[in-house]
Amino acid sequence: MSRVRGRVPVVVQGAPAVRRPPLLRLLWHAAEATLTLGLVLLLLVVHQLWWTNRQARAAAESKADSLEREWGAGAGKGEGEGEGEAGGRGVSRERGDGAVGDRGERGSPGGDTGAPPASNGPTRGAPARPPTADRAYAVLRIPRLGLRVPVAAGVSKGGVLNKGYVGHYPRTAAPGRPGNFALAGHRNTHGEPFRHLDRLRPGDRMTVGTRDAVYTYTVDKTLDRTSPRDGGVIAPVPRSAVRPGYGYDRAGYYVTLTTCTPAYTSKYRLVVWGKLTSMRPR
Repeated sequence: MSRVRGRVPVVVQGAPAVRRPPLLRLLWHAAEATLTLGLVLLLLVVHQLWWTNRQARAAAESKADSLEREWGAGAGKGEGEGEGEAGGRGVSRERGDGAVGDRGERGSPGGDTGAPPASNGPTRGAPARPPTADRAYAVLRIPRLGLRVPVAAGVSKGGVLNKGYVGHYPRTAAPGRPGNFALAGHRNTHGEPFRHLDRLRPGDRMTVGTRDAVYTYTVDKTLDRTSPRDGGVIAPVPRSAVRPGYGYDRAGYYVTLTTCTPAYTSKYRLVVWGKLTSMRPR
């Protein structure tokens, strides 16, 4: 009688699970959370510095095209007709938008008088009534910067500046009018039209086109740094209330460009001033 020999099963056990000490587990989870947060912040930075620029630039270019096509087609009266003061809103109090406040000196009350710089009168072709707040009504071109951007009434972030437009300060002169035609724009993000404003030098030219005329301004002076509350720089006779050695002391036909400085901060404002040198009716 044969005997059947059975086999004894062999059980292989895995290595026992290693339990990390509580402190080590806490550090591990903290590292995971930090990595996740870093990726989220990186995406936010990419959105702010690249995507908002792409969107705003595309929208601003499309608006500039639309305005110039409308003017070229000889469209009837519509948006962008304004005289003297733009828009119906107070100067923006928001910071970080390239704008300056209105608490400084407002300049001489004679800012709306004075002889035009050309015998044909630069006020010819000036718009007839204030443009609607937040609506684009002009196109600013600065050849040195390769810039073409719409100009809208007001300096609100949501309604104007974050669209990639340049904002026209309320209660400042219209293009081609006596006084100070004052503008603000982002230096970084949302189209950043004034990113390279610091590259402008005396003698550089810029044009402002409206439905009725094209006005040429020539850069005259710059103020590399002043307070966001320096309202004197956008007064009818622009002169810094913080650094009184910068600006003008007589009435004329001025343009003022303001933006944040240094780049990627909103601590100070950079200011560029120019004078009206010619106009061409459409």
